[in-house]
Amino acid sequence: MNEVFSFEAEEIGPALDLVPLAARRALDHAGLRLPLEGWRSLAFEDRRRITRAGAEAVVDVATVNEVVQQAHPPALPMPLAVDPSSDHLPEGLREALPTGRSIDARTWASLSGLVRFSLVHCVRRAAKRGDPTILSAALDVLVPRAAVHATDATSLSSHLGPRGDVRMVDVAEKQPTQRRAVAVARVRMRPETAARLARGDTPKGEVLATARIAGIMAAKRTPELIPMCHAIALTHVAIALDVDEAAARVTITASAEATDRTGVEMEAMVAASVAALTLYDMLKGIDREMVVEDVMLVEKSGGRSGHFRRSP
Repeated sequence: MNEVFSFEAEEIGPALDLVPLAARRALDHAGLRLPLEGWRSLAFEDRRRITRAGAEAVVDVATVNEVVQQAHPPALPMPLAVDPSSDHLPEGLREALPTGRSIDARTWASLSGLVRFSLVHCVRRAAKRGDPTILSAALDVLVPRAAVHATDATSLSSHLGPRGDVRMVDVAEKQPTQRRAVAVARVRMRPETAARLARGDTPKGEVLATARIAGIMAAKRTPELIPMCHAIALTHVAIALDVDEAAARVTITASAEATDRTGVEMEAMVAASVAALTLYDMLKGIDREMVVEDVMLVEKSGGRSGHFRRSP
């Protein structure tokens, strides 16, 4: 059957023992949830009719409703579903794309409703089974690799809309999960400055404590500083400052945690950056040649994109 994709054909079987993606789309558009037992109770030709209906640009809901009446146990009503919008790539799909692959706005807009539906469904199936190869296999068939690579600016950031306009990402459909991020920043200074800092001999007093407090305060104000960041209910922020006299350098490590729909990477990086700038401000009276450098994310966890750790 042309309506069954090659990457699902083996699992579905020639007799359509399982529900193909096209049939799932047809049932969703009809607002029906059909148990597997009910699907298998239908005659093979009826299963084909539902599958064919789901492969069309516009699903023939009347046909789906007519055929499903023969199922036992019967289909259950559910809210009507529509295909993912062609205007923008769903955030969940963007985050789940394998490393090195992306789908630009033009390619996404050119995909059929069935293909868009199938890709999003494969994201959910891959997450449920813990098997990312499910999405990779679907991409290889549904979106040719030559077209997957970014061809315009809109594919480079989730903060760009189809026409390149800046936007805040809609995270309403995401489920809150435990998020954590760790960032570092370094302040390079003269050896004598590092020595004075280490022994507490500085003109402005408690330099390290002030920098630590500034970093924590900054993390909580991140959405006021970074335009497209969401306001996040942080559950914990910690700042550690390590004075290395031998290297004449201070390393600032900031960690942020939350249970939310989006990550806390920017909160951690803002905290590290502002702590470093505060360190500069507190010491500039004795060393204006200090350099703030190496601001970077070193680790993040939580969310659909999973765990990241920077290589040493």
